[in-house]
Amino acid sequence: NNPEATADAFHDGWFRTGDIGSFDSEGFLTVTGRKKELIVTAGGKNVSPGPLEEMVRAGRIVAQCVLVGENRPFIPAMVSLDPEELVLWAKAQGLGPMSLAEAAANPQVIQEVQSYLDLANSTVSKAESIRKFVVLPVEFTEESGHLTSTLKLKRHDVLRDFAQRADELYQR
Repeated sequence: NNPEATADAFHDGWFRTGDIGSFDSEGFLTVTGRKKELIVTAGGKNVSPGPLEEMVRAGRIVAQCVLVGENRPFIPAMVSLDPEELVLWAKAQGLGPMSLAEAAANPQVIQEVQSYLDLANSTVSKAESIRKFVVLPVEFTEESGHLTSTLKLKRHDVLRDFAQRADELYQR
């Protein structure tokens, strides 16, 4: 019952949902992210973090992956580990038990996470690729304020709370 608001909600016959997507050669639409989550690098490259983050999260020992890079020269990632899978993975690697802080500095853990990033990077252009990363020594939880009650990542809160770590990724 508000024609003006209804008209504003549509563009070229499409309802503006805030989703970003593309059509394939057969005309099927694939949603790849949300406009509000779009990262625009200093070079003007638009990067939808969702697909890359999802590929990294598929790695066995990764719990969460958050890309950063708004108005920055490249895209880095902040990664948190899955404590339960870390125990199983470490045992299979012949490593003893380790805390998240120990794992975040462990060369074998870092190499494993790098392999997940390499796989994700193989699907995008160099400008969209993850150039650096840090393994955070913490678990994102609902109690820490980094996950919603449905266990979705609160990107804004993670970026706020780990801004210094993100800034460190741009230092040489």
